[in-house]
Amino acid sequence: MQKTLLFIITLFFITCDSPNTSNDSENMSWVFVANEGDLGASNGSISMIDDDGNVSETHALGEIVQSVEVYNDKLIVLINGGQNQSPEDSKIKIFDITSNGLSMPGIEIFTDNSSPREMVVIEGMLYFTNWNTQDIKIFNLFNYTIESSIPVDGLPEDIIADANNLWVTINMNSDWTPGNKIVKIDINTNAVSEIIEVEDGPLELTEYDGDIYISRTYYDENWNASQGVSSIKNGNVMNKNYGSGGACGGSILNYNNHVYRSFEGGIAPVDSDLNLDLGSKIGNFENEIYHAEIIENNIWFALTDKEDYNEIKVIDLNGNELATYSVGKFPGDFAIWNQDNN
Repeated sequence: MQKTLLFIITLFFITCDSPNTSNDSENMSWVFVANEGDLGASNGSISMIDDDGNVSETHALGEIVQSVEVYNDKLIVLINGGQNQSPEDSKIKIFDITSNGLSMPGIEIFTDNSSPREMVVIEGMLYFTNWNTQDIKIFNLFNYTIESSIPVDGLPEDIIADANNLWVTINMNSDWTPGNKIVKIDINTNAVSEIIEVEDGPLELTEYDGDIYISRTYYDENWNASQGVSSIKNGNVMNKNYGSGGACGGSILNYNNHVYRSFEGGIAPVDSDLNLDLGSKIGNFENEIYHAEIIENNIWFALTDKEDYNEIKVIDLNGNELATYSVGKFPGDFAIWNQDNN
């Protein structure tokens, strides 16, 4: 997802002394929003949206709440530690989820200043990318231990899984120059099986019809952003660059039998040649799309002006606005919990 890319970011069980964060009414579902917070302020949090559209927010959880994932009745939160680089700032937080909300204070597992980024769960094992240690760590969700890690060359960002493989983007090299690699990992052996070169700045991933699509965002020496999309089809790589100043954010989605990329205040379909179909773009927002995701067949946009405006907009396939929620600073990742599915 599109995150601020300027962070440089043992195992012990501890709890914090925070008050319980819950709702008095019982809910069949919750949507959780990772609010990164201000760099250097340690005010990252989770916003929680209930069945009736009410929004509540946890206390501050740490510096840069990077990503969230629901596994059974637990919310997993990765906190990358931002600029502090203290061993206790990079951590995993795990909360029990009930119909009333999150059960506080939850559990903290320190990751020894690894700077965790994104994650995927496969059969009770949490695979998560890390900048400082340049690896994918494997965390056992049954005994809460990090069992092993898979080293990579560069700063790994997004991670997804298909039936047999993990796919990981290397957005930047270890010297902070733009990366250009996709790492393919065999799930059965946890070994790197292939390194695939695309063009600069691979960021987010999605899988569609057996092919892998990659959004790309990369920067020049003055931190001016340029964007593009790449695809991997039957081992063949295709790249398309959109230049600077045109595309917005770095979200790439599998939605309504098409691949979409965030672009100019919305998401636009990507055709077979990786061109953007602007005539079919969904959404037209003035503020930056920090992240976009599909939840229950609607598009959830996380919008920010990087100051005081931080909202979630929910849009259907036809572009109709269904809901607006005010949330915490720099909303990014989403996760949904449904009681019926647990």
